[in-house]
Amino acid sequence: MAFSIILRVLAAAVSLYMLLIMARIILTWFPAALEGKPMVLLSSATDPYLNLFRGISFLRSGTMDFSPIAALAVLSVLTQILSTAAAYGRITLGIVLALILRAGWSIFAFLFGFLGLAMTARLVAYLARWNSLHPVWRVVDALINPVMFRLNRAIYRDRIVNFRQGLLTGIIILFGLRILGGILVGLLAGLLIRLPF
Repeated sequence: MAFSIILRVLAAAVSLYMLLIMARIILTWFPAALEGKPMVLLSSATDPYLNLFRGISFLRSGTMDFSPIAALAVLSVLTQILSTAAAYGRITLGIVLALILRAGWSIFAFLFGFLGLAMTARLVAYLARWNSLHPVWRVVDALINPVMFRLNRAIYRDRIVNFRQGLLTGIIILFGLRILGGILVGLLAGLLIRLPF
């Protein structure tokens, strides 16, 4: 009973820390908010943890920085482990592995969904003949083109594919991977949770 209460308190503390990190991330979007003693306190509480992930090179791609997402994902896994252990009154290796698998998959599922939605928006803009040189579409193109070209190269090999077909192929593959991956991860996580160790 005391073990369960301690785990719940720890899970609540980790959740509170996640909120502080989210506040820190959102406040970086507003340069004027970066001044003052409250921001200094928030930065000193969150930056050492965030800096652990900023140093990982594959979490950065051009102007995109996915290190805050990874930092929050690790805390989310920790919260789930603590909450699950509190609920079951015990924790097994199978439960920990299942939670890590689900958390890892949630990062990929988010990326697949985000890129799929970006490609869908770009396809709508293309079909509606909106200005392709608008800065918004240039940013979207810079984000989706490397992924779209790799997917199309894997499917079509050396054949030339027009932009519309490339977008459609990318959308189908990304959403298909998200759905099938979710099913497989759910099945595997269910098997891991049932392990006795």
